Amino acid sequence: MSASIRPESMARITNFELANAFIDQQVAEIRQQVGDKKVLLALSGGVDSSVVAALLIKAIGKQLVCVHVNHGLMRKNESENVLKLFRDGLDANLIYVDATDRFLNLLAGVADPESKRKIIGKEFIEVFADEARKLEDITFLAQGTIYPDILESIKAAEGKKAVKSHHNVGGLPEDLKFELVEPVKLLFKDEVRVVGEALGLPHAMVYRQPFPGPGLGVRCLGAITRDRLHALREADAILREEFDNCGLAEKTWQYFIAVPDIKSVGVKDESRYEGWPAIIRAVNTTDAMSATIEEIPYAVLHKITARITHEVEGINRVLYDLTPKPIGTIEWE
Repeated sequence: MSASIRPESMARITNFELANAFIDQQVAEIRQQVGDKKVLLALSGGVDSSVVAALLIKAIGKQLVCVHVNHGLMRKNESENVLKLFRDGLDANLIYVDATDRFLNLLAGVADPESKRKIIGKEFIEVFADEARKLEDITFLAQGTIYPDILESIKAAEGKKAVKSHHNVGGLPEDLKFELVEPVKLLFKDEVRVVGEALGLPHAMVYRQPFPGPGLGVRCLGAITRDRLHALREADAILREEFDNCGLAEKTWQYFIAVPDIKSVGVKDESRYEGWPAIIRAVNTTDAMSATIEEIPYAVLHKITARITHEVEGINRVLYDLTPKPIGTIEWE
């Protein structure tokens, strides 16, 4: 089976019967590929890596070594929640790496989105390589690559320019000594969720909001600074809290804040106040290849705006992005 082309004969996974058949097939293939060796998994705690973790645990148990990297670009309390869920809840063999300074130092002054993605992707591999050197018999690297990642990264397809590169597709160095394990690489996001439920993962985990591999690095638009990154993290936490409170969290596939590297004049405490804008993005999709806008009631928008502008230092405006995909991508970068 090609690593980049999904066979036309492959049925869409829409129910537990198809999901269980897929799980049985992948468990057998993983066991055959891995044998008695160990596998290193980049465990972000998102849907894709969580489902891959569950598949690998089912197939090879403690041969799986999960590594959660805090690159300083996580959402508020993200790493703490991942540790609690996987270490305490699922008894995963989990290594935690705080690489915040390592990533942010490399990203200092880098404004180009593709450059940021490549730096983050390359550094992820370096972090995993560092961890692998501390362990014995690590010969495989598992990844939560899904089909839309591959589609958007095929540069030569029909002569079209790639939409963007993905940290988990095509960004691996040529001398990488790990063999890849990518059990969900031919699935769309909605199929990954069905497989996750069939594996018995908690509903909250399976339907957790998608989060890009580069994290807030592609939502802190332009060159990343620690103060703007902090403002973004706090504003995003407010958005997620208010979506939970009004029921929009269950209705919306992905919602987040982006903060660009521009400032406008505002007024605070009767004085001139220059701050960044916080841009709200909320979309719905089934396959991530196209997306529609989730309508947010004005009362909710007003509350979110009031909280962000009063509670988050550095932000003085809130904007609402109404652009579907296409023409806009889901992420800004």
